[in-house]
Amino acid sequence: MPAPQIRLQKILSSAGVASRRASERLMAEGRVSVNGQTVRELGSRADPNKDDVRVDGRPVKRETHRIYLLLNKPRGYVTTRSDPEGRPTVLDLVPGLHEYVYPVGRLDYDSEGLLILTNDGDLAAALMHPSHEVAREYHARVRGVPDGHAMERLSRGVVLDGRKTGIAEVALVAAGVGQHGDQGLLSITLHEGRTRQVRRMCEAVGHPVIRLRRVRIGPLIDATLKPGMCRPLTTREVAALRKSVG
Repeated sequence: MPAPQIRLQKILSSAGVASRRASERLMAEGRVSVNGQTVRELGSRADPNKDDVRVDGRPVKRETHRIYLLLNKPRGYVTTRSDPEGRPTVLDLVPGLHEYVYPVGRLDYDSEGLLILTNDGDLAAALMHPSHEVAREYHARVRGVPDGHAMERLSRGVVLDGRKTGIAEVALVAAGVGQHGDQGLLSITLHEGRTRQVRRMCEAVGHPVIRLRRVRIGPLIDATLKPGMCRPLTTREVAALRKSVG
């Protein structure tokens, strides 16, 4: 095998096969080979210009056309390429797409809103890396109307799994009476991404989430994109995303 140069995770993500994290799972599952030999070690490297890198026996393309899509995910879809439980995935919403793309980050099955789909592994990794603190804004409809103390706790951070969440930007957008009593609509902007974070934060201050929608990813906002619809990002939007991660 020639002298290694690039980590396999980066080769796979740059080729649009999967995100770096998903590429690591592919390696751990024994689905990646280099020059006919299965490679499981996450630190393994290869030369994409000389070595025969394959996933599930299929050659990894050295170059790929970059695709950047913005999807307004409805509730009732999982944010993965496939689901072992057979539930519909976000890829089912773009059936005419033949290129390999994957979602950047996650939205819960019961959550909705903006989601990026791409095959640009480097940009996807940068957007998800906590060091870049890319802002993500959510609108959360909650039970009850949070008072000043609850709002301050959300802003300053609450303890989840023994670790305090980062500082968030929180505002009360609206308050009213819903089908089951008083409700509040909160705007919550996070610069980190933990599992079900918004829902768990609101639960921690006594205001469970009824409905959750992501309305902004970094510089990306599109209030006209209907649920279930998808569109390509413009060149200017892709440039703005790159700028947001330095």
